Amino acid sequence: EFTRITTVPLLSTFMRSLDQYSNQLMKILRKKGGETARQITAALSAISQSSRIEVKRECILKAVIIYLNENPENLIKEYMDCNVMEADELERMDLGVYKIIHEGAQPDDSLEDVGIIIERCTVLQDLHDVASGCALLFGLIYCLNLSYPKPLRYTFEFFQKVLMGLEDKKLSNK
Repeated sequence: EFTRITTVPLLSTFMRSLDQYSNQLMKILRKKGGETARQITAALSAISQSSRIEVKRECILKAVIIYLNENPENLIKEYMDCNVMEADELERMDLGVYKIIHEGAQPDDSLEDVGIIIERCTVLQDLHDVASGCALLFGLIYCLNLSYPKPLRYTFEFFQKVLMGLEDKKLSNK
């Protein structure tokens, strides 16, 4: 549906742009200072522990969210497969991407599940990785004509204008 509306293939464009801009983004992200720099460094730490492109993409997305002064946990929620309390929290999630990992999992380990929740309903699950989940969530929001959530407004604007090349590339003042 996204491709029909925009004539842009969603997943391939999102991933290609993310991969294409990753080195430039890393340079920009590393220039940030203070507490934000510490958070960005923590978000990017898994890259050095894994050779998988999926891990690199997820880390860069989280770091970009932090760079935009937004909280990556508002978009990407991480849960352990053995924690029942976290399962209850998952059911209360309004919108976002969730990933379920094994207890004691390393960054190189495969994920138990990745899915998308919109208005407390799981709309997609068994996705390949978090970056795909973010791209598909963006596509769903765009196709369903939903407003971007306020705590992630700049993140979704980045997805739309920079990664997907929709509309002009001029971002809001931030």
